[in-house]
Amino acid sequence: MKKPGYILIVLLLFCHSLFAQQTIAAADARILRQKEDSLKVLAKTFLTADATEERMRKDSLFIKTLIRSLQVKNSFYFPFDSVQGVSHLYAPDSTFRIFTWQLDFQDSYAYSRQRGAIQYRTSDGSLKLTPLKDYSEFADDPLDSTRNRNTWIGAVYYNIIQNSYNGKNYYTLFGFDGNSYRTNKKWIDVLTFDSQNQPVFGAQQYFTFEKDSVKHKPQFRFAIEYKKEASTTMNYNEDENMILVDHLISESNEPDLPWTFVPDGDYEGFQWVNGRWQHVDKVFTFKLQDGEAPVPDALKDAQGSSDEQKLSDRSRKNMGEKTEEKPAKVPAKTPAKALPKKPVKNA
Repeated sequence: MKKPGYILIVLLLFCHSLFAQQTIAAADARILRQKEDSLKVLAKTFLTADATEERMRKDSLFIKTLIRSLQVKNSFYFPFDSVQGVSHLYAPDSTFRIFTWQLDFQDSYAYSRQRGAIQYRTSDGSLKLTPLKDYSEFADDPLDSTRNRNTWIGAVYYNIIQNSYNGKNYYTLFGFDGNSYRTNKKWIDVLTFDSQNQPVFGAQQYFTFEKDSVKHKPQFRFAIEYKKEASTTMNYNEDENMILVDHLISESNEPDLPWTFVPDGDYEGFQWVNGRWQHVDKVFTFKLQDGEAPVPDALKDAQGSSDEQKLSDRSRKNMGEKTEEKPAKVPAKTPAKALPKKPVKNA
C-alpha cells in the first residue's frame, strides 16, 4: 500500500501541473496589455472628470472595455495592476476575484454609486463573470436582508478574508462607500455562493451581539457611518485574530447625526465563532500609550482614495505571492494565524 506521504506528493505535483497550464499565451498577453492601457485612461477620466455626464460616459465605456478584456483566454491571471482607482481583489483560495469601483454623481446633491463584478477561475480559461448592481439607494434597511447580484449593497472592497465552518467557505469583504457629501460608510459583508455558484451577500445573520451588555439584534451585515473628514479603522487584524473597528461618538454630542461621528480612541471588534462574527464590545480594556493604538495598514484614506500599492499587494498576497506588506501596529497578545491560501501562477 502506498504511504500517505507519497500520495500527497503525487497530488501536489498534479496541482502544480494544473496551475502551470493556466498561463496566458504571448499573443493574448499583448492584447491584455493594450486593453489595460485603455482601461487606465478611462478609469482616470471617470474618477476625475468635472462633468457628471462625462464620468458616466467614460464609466460605460470602461465596463464594455473591461468585459472585452476579460473575454481573452486566461484573463483571470492578468492582474490589471496599473488600472488605478479600481479595486481588483483575489479570494484567498483564488477561486474568484472581485472588481469594484465608485462613480460619483454631482447634480442637485452629491452621492456615489458602486460598480462591481465577480470573475471566476475556470479550468479552460474561458470567462465566467457575474455583474453586481448597486441597490443601496433603494434599500430601506440594508443591514437586515440577504442580497444577490441584483440587490447588492455596493462598496469598493479593500480586503477579503476567508473562513470556513462545517465544510463551507465564507468570504468576508471589507468595503468603502463614499455615501454622500457629509458622510462616508464602511461595510463588512459575508459572501457565499449558492448551488448555482451565484453570489449571495449576507445569506444569514452573520453578525451577533449576544455577548454585549446592551442587547442588540443580529444583522446580515455590518456598517459604520461617520464624518467625511474622519479617518476610521475597520479591517481584519491577524495579530488579534479578529476584526477591529473604531468605536465612534458624536463630536458635538448629537448621536442622531452621523456626520458628527468620529473615533473616540476605543475599539470594538468581531471574532469568528461557529460560522458567525461575534461582536466584542471592547477589544482593549487597558489604556494604550501614545503610538500603541491598533491601526491596521489602511488601504483607503479619509476621502476614500486608494493606496494603489497596498491594494495591489493585498491582491497579490491573496494570490499566494510574497509581498512587503507591513504588519498592523498592534500590541502583541495572541500569535497571528495564517489564512488558507492556494497560490496560482500569475501572468
